[in-house]
Amino acid sequence: MEKCDGQAYIQGVLDRDRRMLAKTITLVESSLPADQALSRQILDALMPYTGKALRLGVTGLPGAGKSTFIESFGAKLTDKGYRVAVLAVDPSSPKTGGSILADKTRMEKLAVNDKAFIRPSPSGKTLGGVARKTRETMLVCEAAGFDAVLIETVGVGQSEVTVASMVDFFLVLMIAGGGDELQGLKKGVLELADAVAINKADGDNIGRANLARRQYKTAFHLLSPPYANWTPPVVTCSSITMAGLDNILNIILDHRDKLTATGELQAKRRKQAREWLKFLVREGVQEWFYESSAAALLAGSLKDVEEGLATPTTAAAKVLESLKGQKF
Repeated sequence: MEKCDGQAYIQGVLDRDRRMLAKTITLVESSLPADQALSRQILDALMPYTGKALRLGVTGLPGAGKSTFIESFGAKLTDKGYRVAVLAVDPSSPKTGGSILADKTRMEKLAVNDKAFIRPSPSGKTLGGVARKTRETMLVCEAAGFDAVLIETVGVGQSEVTVASMVDFFLVLMIAGGGDELQGLKKGVLELADAVAINKADGDNIGRANLARRQYKTAFHLLSPPYANWTPPVVTCSSITMAGLDNILNIILDHRDKLTATGELQAKRRKQAREWLKFLVREGVQEWFYESSAAALLAGSLKDVEEGLATPTTAAAKVLESLKGQKF
């Protein structure tokens, strides 16, 4: 990658130069210490230009049509004058670390839309399948003038929790016709949702989609609402016919207006920033630990525990005791 100084990256992003935007995101995603130091400098300079975009997270069970929905919804937003960035996190291979990065293939029309920018990122080893630098990438896109940032999860495990912790509005996509609709979705995901959309509500599936909508509306009555002034709506939509997409946009804008008026949205972002800081500190401490001499002691302790020569409690205490007096 051709190297630039920090100011070139900063100005390129602010000038909405797509090539420099892509290079800046590549820099942010880099694990090289020199690149990390430069990316921090760039992000600090870009921070005053962030915070104005709609931050949207989209999740759903496999087969719910997340990529198709995002392409159709992204096109709807661009038709209304929005500039849209899509951060699509692809699952990495647990063996090779490789990633398909196929979102630009799945979103063919949006990929050539001059008001849209799609950035596929491998999930790597980060808990929940969300790329480690997704938050920073979102800020870079906001500084580049994008009005909406859509983050697509891989739809498994803790990824929903991680994405919900960085967006303003979290949309859960479901489909009808798979039997007991509620069996496929964990209670925890519903508790994170700001809205549920039953996708693929077209053709012969409209009746089943409406039945599923009624089931989910009933389920929400059993949950404690996340906000005092917002009850998550359940709607139907079709990414093929575009039916219901205007309604979903109106719901998102209504959510933003209501929570901004009460201060809840601002409080949510402040809490997310605090949690983000704590996450980065935990991650940094973990990296430091595995580079310290205690890592070798841990390896020996693991062998002792496996062979029954020490309890995990005693072994852990021994490893932690060895950290006293060590410096970062």
